[in-house]
Amino acid sequence: MDEIALMARPVPTPARPLFGQTVLLVEDSRFASEAVRLLALRSGARIRRADSLAAAERHLNTYRAGIVIVDLGLPDGDGLDLIARLRTAAQRPDVVLATSGRDASEVEAAALDAGADAFLPKPIESLAAFQSVILGALPDDQRPKGLRVVGAETVEPDRLALSEDLLHAERLLGDGSVPPGFVADFLRGVARTGHDAALLSQSDKLARRAVDDIRPALHALITERLAEPRVV
Repeated sequence: MDEIALMARPVPTPARPLFGQTVLLVEDSRFASEAVRLLALRSGARIRRADSLAAAERHLNTYRAGIVIVDLGLPDGDGLDLIARLRTAAQRPDVVLATSGRDASEVEAAALDAGADAFLPKPIESLAAFQSVILGALPDDQRPKGLRVVGAETVEPDRLALSEDLLHAERLLGDGSVPPGFVADFLRGVARTGHDAALLSQSDKLARRAVDDIRPALHALITERLAEPRVV
């Protein structure tokens, strides 16, 4: 890297360890996206969001993101495919992370095999964990110098985003091209991110009923949740 490029790059600090970085988040959940947005901004990074594989490709064809976080379940395909493509890309991002609302034991190994540097399980809400995973994968010359205070700070996105996710799930359920199993998985991610044990249990059971027609049960579950005052 030439001297001019080094001088032009913003210098990260212990308080803002990702200063100068651009994070591309590939995630269709509004609630999960808002959590990552808050974490990135508090770390000093710029953030952009793509809610599908197609949108991610448009972003990546326009600019180079230093950090890419890919949800494995996306409405138009598997996030593993994007991770595998980025592994061999001419301009590979410095950090490629995978995330999912499914249990890490089910998906982490596949994500690492596809080329992810690390796996971020949902909910993604701890500032220390978010920064540590990314800094652990960044090249040495992009890490801040000096001691970094690691606190216990967490972020709490606007709960209104949860109702937006439920409405999104309802729209997906009405799209005949989207498998109902994907909607069940999406709800599992919403449940983990929102710390909703009851929703997680119900959506997890539905996600495992692969041979059944689970659309009516999913519709009833979403309708019930949208009617609850605490969601809206």
